[in-house]
Amino acid sequence: MSGAGAVPGRARGNGLRIVRLANFVAPASGGLRTALRELGEGYRAAGHRPVLIVPGPAFRDESTSQGRVITLPGPAVPGTGGYRVLADRPRLARLLAALAPDRLEVCDRTTLRWTGAWARHHRVPAVMVSHESVDGVLGTWGVPVPPARWAADRLNRRTALTYSKVVCTTEWAAREFARLGVRNVVRATLGVDLERCRPGLRDEELRRRLGGGAGVLLALCSRLSPEKRPQRALEALAELRRRGVDAALVVAGDGPMRDGLRKRARAARLPVVFTGHLDDRAGLAALQASADVVLAPGPAETFGLAALEALACGTPVVASARSAVPAVLGDAGAAASDDGASFADGVQLLLTRGESARRRAARDRAERYPWSTAVAAFLAAHGAAARLPATGAGSVRGRTP
Repeated sequence: MSGAGAVPGRARGNGLRIVRLANFVAPASGGLRTALRELGEGYRAAGHRPVLIVPGPAFRDESTSQGRVITLPGPAVPGTGGYRVLADRPRLARLLAALAPDRLEVCDRTTLRWTGAWARHHRVPAVMVSHESVDGVLGTWGVPVPPARWAADRLNRRTALTYSKVVCTTEWAAREFARLGVRNVVRATLGVDLERCRPGLRDEELRRRLGGGAGVLLALCSRLSPEKRPQRALEALAELRRRGVDAALVVAGDGPMRDGLRKRARAARLPVVFTGHLDDRAGLAALQASADVVLAPGPAETFGLAALEALACGTPVVASARSAVPAVLGDAGAAASDDGASFADGVQLLLTRGESARRRAARDRAERYPWSTAVAAFLAAHGAAARLPATGAGSVRGRTP
C-alpha cells in the first residue's frame, strides 16, 4: 500500500499490519515502554502484525514478543537523560512506504505530527495516542498558564485535524481536546499485568534491606526528570521524619536529576536508597509490593502506569492532585498538592487504614484494569477486530494472591 490509490484498511494475509511510531523512548523509560510492549503483545495475540519504530543510537531490526521492532538512528535530546527522536523524516517516510501499513499509531504529537499527513495521502487510517498533556508538561517547566494553554490548543487543534482519531487514556487527558470541541477523540484506558504485579511478591527481607529497618518504607518508581517532580518524595520523607514517623525511601529510576537528588539526600541525612533504573520487571514488582506506600508526584501524568502497577502489588499510592492518577486510584490512594507536606499528609492518611484493608483495596482497584480491556479498546480505535484468546498476552490475568 505505497500509493495514494491503495485501498484503505485492507489486511493482507493474517490480520492488520499496525505500524506504531514512538519518540522519547530511552533504555530507562518506564510507562511508555511498558504500554508499547503490552499493546504490541496484545495486537499479536489478537492475530494482527504490529511493527514498532523507535529511535536509538544505531539501526536494529528485531523480532520480539511485541512483534517486529525497528530502531532508527536518532539524535539524543539534550538535558533529557537519553531520550531520542526520529529526526530523519525522509528515511522514516521511505520505511513507512516499504512497510505499507494497514493502520498507523503515533505516540508523539510534536515532531511526528507530519505522519498524519503522510497517512492521509496514502489512505491509511491513523491514530494519535495522547500519552501526555501539553499544557500540563509546559506547566511543569514553568510556562505560565495562558501561554501554555494557547500553545496546547494550537498544537492539539492541528493534531485533531491531521489524524483520523485521537486516543486519550483518561478523561483528564481528553479535557484539553474537549475544550476545543474536538469530535474525533476516543477513550482507551491502559492496563496492568496482574500476574507479574501481585501482592504475594511482598518480601520482608527486601523491605528490611532497603528500609534499613525503618517502620515505614516509601517508594518512588519514576524517571528522575523535572516534569516528574521527584524532589517531592524527598520533601515528603523529610516532613514525615520531622513529624516523628520512622520512614525511609527507595528511589527506583534514573534521569537528569539523579545526582542532584542524591546530594540533597546526603546533605539532609535522609535514609534514601537509589537503585537506578530497574530493568528487571520482577524485581521492580517485588519492590512495589514490599513498600508501604508508593509516591507518584508527577503533576502532568495522563494515566500513571507505575502507580497502577503498585496497586496491583497491593500497595496504595499518594499522587499529585493535578494529574490524572487520582482518578485511576479511586479510594485505593490519596491525592496531594504539589508540596512535600501535602504528600506526607497523604502517606499518614493511608497508614491509618489497616494494612490488610489498604492492600486489598489497592489490588481490587487494579483488577479493574486488565491489559485485555486496553488492547480491545485500542483495536476498536483502529477499527480492528479484538479476537483475544482466553489466556496469553493481552488476556485477563486473574486474582493472583
